[in-house]
Amino acid sequence: MHKDNGAVKDLTVGEPARLILFFTLPLLAGNVFQQLFGFVDTLIVGRFLGVEALAAVGCTGPLMFLMLGFIGGMTSGFSICTGQRFGAKDFDGVRRSAAICIRLSFAASIVLTIVGVTFCRDLLIAMDTPAEILDGAYSFIVIVYGGLVMFLFLQMLTNLIRALGDSKMPTVIQATTLVINILLEPVAIIGLGLGIPGSAAATIVALTIGNILCVVYIKRRVPYLHVRREDFAFDKDFWLEHLRIGLPMGFQSSIIAIGAVALQIALNGLGPVAVASFAAAHRVDGIAVMPMMSFGVAMAAYTAQNFGAKKFSRIVSGVKKCVLMSCSFSVMVAVFNIYLGDDIIALFVGADEVQVIEYGRLFLIITGLSYWALALLFIFRFTLQGLGQSFVPTVAGVIELVMRIAAAIFLVERLGFLGACLASPMAWIGGLLPLLIAFAITARKLRRQADE
Repeated sequence: MHKDNGAVKDLTVGEPARLILFFTLPLLAGNVFQQLFGFVDTLIVGRFLGVEALAAVGCTGPLMFLMLGFIGGMTSGFSICTGQRFGAKDFDGVRRSAAICIRLSFAASIVLTIVGVTFCRDLLIAMDTPAEILDGAYSFIVIVYGGLVMFLFLQMLTNLIRALGDSKMPTVIQATTLVINILLEPVAIIGLGLGIPGSAAATIVALTIGNILCVVYIKRRVPYLHVRREDFAFDKDFWLEHLRIGLPMGFQSSIIAIGAVALQIALNGLGPVAVASFAAAHRVDGIAVMPMMSFGVAMAAYTAQNFGAKKFSRIVSGVKKCVLMSCSFSVMVAVFNIYLGDDIIALFVGADEVQVIEYGRLFLIITGLSYWALALLFIFRFTLQGLGQSFVPTVAGVIELVMRIAAAIFLVERLGFLGACLASPMAWIGGLLPLLIAFAITARKLRRQADE
């Protein structure tokens, strides 16, 4: 067995609520830092380049979600296999899993980059992007897609570290990357006069540095992930196990993103003010939902390790305690957004953009009142995925897609911006229902296995 000099954590022993909370807190900070990338992009572009530039960057949000969501879901799925091996104390399996993650991530980065760069302009046109912001949107998204390999490997490396119970160092690395990004963006946009493309280029440079920091940390402090040549030997069943969990999780995120694309098309028809309002409010919402998402991701790591260790009763106990903690956070975040929403939106565009602020505040109120459903959705989805189940979470993703498309087709046309605001709550509640049923059935099975 390796001597562990890092901050890896065995999640199969100790009080579940305490383990989940203290795993979640650094994870929450890391997820907030990750969302701050988009927040900083939007803030700097909106304040220094204007509302039209803000709309240009904002309308690329669904296309970024389409790719980055797939990357995040896929690499999280791969690392669940790693976490299960770590929970079972199969450290050779941990290394072999890490080797598979590296190979699959490299292959995926090539395919996604080629597809993204080739078709991103066509996708923007298909989304009915207003002509006055089309070139700006393309100049941003083509650079982002060109640097997908940096997004992908940073996600893969930090997910591998988290799978071993270390949620602190990925947070430190993400924070460092964000600080570098914040320093580089104004220089690129204003100092070098690169405009919108400078925002994307600065982010790619920052992510490259983040990858270097991950590799150095693993080499020095995480011997479990020191892959050897023999770890890359092809094992058909083990590869299929990673693909069986990782690909559905990636496609699930992409399915949800397709719904966001449909909604963006409907929003584009409402004009640049509506697009800018939605972009600014969505950035705030992206940070606001991080506590709920972080508890969900924590449950994936916690469940994977305990499932590998065959400690089934701990999984059910952990879910119950996580529901209480996450729902409490959802209420606090909702209150914050509802009462301070207009002030936050004003940061992006200035206090003079009254219509943008009013639209943005409406979005934050409606979504905030539905955060409880999102909290439950994340917990049950990630718990099922931590158990290696992919079918029902994918079904839930399809229901989210249907709900967002329904909002785009029927509600935006009739209710305008209000219809767009209702899309996420509809999707969350619709996706939650099959997850609740699936977890209730799974919990009974886990209790029986624990008794046996």
